[in-house]
Amino acid sequence: MLNILSILIGLVALPFTLVGIIPFPLIPMFNWVALPIAVVGTVVGMMSRSNAGRNFNLVLLVVSGLRVMLTGGLI
Repeated sequence: MLNILSILIGLVALPFTLVGIIPFPLIPMFNWVALPIAVVGTVVGMMSRSNAGRNFNLVLLVVSGLRVMLTGGLI
């Protein structure tokens, strides 16, 4: 049950991550919204027995985190 909840939380963060990848001014700020959502999904996924939800949210965290890091946290 927690794995399904983790995947659902990740699906909420996914559009923010995908839109945040676009290199257009101020759109990458969506990654700042995706990061805390993906962290919550990762924590919920850690409490479940399966790894799918946790891994999905970890991928979202890495993609959003790298985008924020590469742009200096601003754009």
